[in-house]
Amino acid sequence: MSTWTSDELGKIEAAEELDLASARGDGTLRNPVTMWVVRHGDDLYVRSVNGRGSTWFRGAQARHEAHVQAGGVDKDVRLVETDDVDDELDAAYRAKYRRYADSIVDTIVSPRARAATLKLVPR
Repeated sequence: MSTWTSDELGKIEAAEELDLASARGDGTLRNPVTMWVVRHGDDLYVRSVNGRGSTWFRGAQARHEAHVQAGGVDKDVRLVETDDVDDELDAAYRAKYRRYADSIVDTIVSPRARAATLKLVPR
C-alpha cells in the first residue's frame, strides 16, 4: 500500500480546499468537487457536508477511487469509509477552519457529515 510523503501531507494540510474527482464505474473521472480536507497523523480525510445522500458521495461509491488536487499535489487515491477517528477529525476541522463562523463549521462536524467520512489513501 502506498503512503503519503511528508511533503504531500504538508502541502495538502496547508491547502484551504481540496478538489476531488471520483471515478465512475468505467474508470473515467467525474467533474471535481471542492471540499475541506484535514490531516490526522499521516492520514488525510474529507467529509460530505450533505451526508451519504449527496451526489458526489454516492458517485464516489461506484469504485471508491478518485483523483485529488490540493496545494500543488495531484494524486490518485482510494476512498476508504471510516468512523474510527470522528472526535479527532471534528477537532481538526474546528482548528483548521476556525476563522469561519461556528454555524458553517458545525455542518462538517454534524452527525450527517460524520457518517460520510472518507480517508484518502494514495494509489
